[in-house]
Amino acid sequence: MPDYPQVHIWTDGGCRPSNPGPGGYGVVLRYNDQRKELSGGFRHTTNNRMELLAAIVGLESLNRPCRVTLHSDSKYLVDAINLGWARRWQANGWKRNKQGDKALNPDLWQRLLDLIAQHRVEFVWVRGHSGVADNERCDALARQAAQADNLPVDEGMSV
Repeated sequence: MPDYPQVHIWTDGGCRPSNPGPGGYGVVLRYNDQRKELSGGFRHTTNNRMELLAAIVGLESLNRPCRVTLHSDSKYLVDAINLGWARRWQANGWKRNKQGDKALNPDLWQRLLDLIAQHRVEFVWVRGHSGVADNERCDALARQAAQADNLPVDEGMSV
């Protein structure tokens, strides 16, 4: 994959004013001098679902296999991928442990794992609200999306 294009994706998601509640996600993609912003929201969702969906939307927007550095301020997202938790949950039938506790958000984790298989993705944690311009922009996009009128239902909330 060394000849594949290098893309940087910044993501953020959250709910406001409460979790769960109205939520949104924001994505900034950078490829060479090109920049693209994406966002969306739901009327009732969770912070973690929006963090996951931001990464999914960013990866889904790529029209060919890429080398991707995905920057997120979500330890839930970054650790679950980098430490192998998501793959382990998947292998265990979306169970988190031997006690059979259900993994949350299996619908989104499955989509994300399928997308990761199409690209070479490095997940990098960035401290939120620390002045990193693209992370701050994603946060603003997510907040704005969560406040939109007529937000759709997050069908996965019942999964």
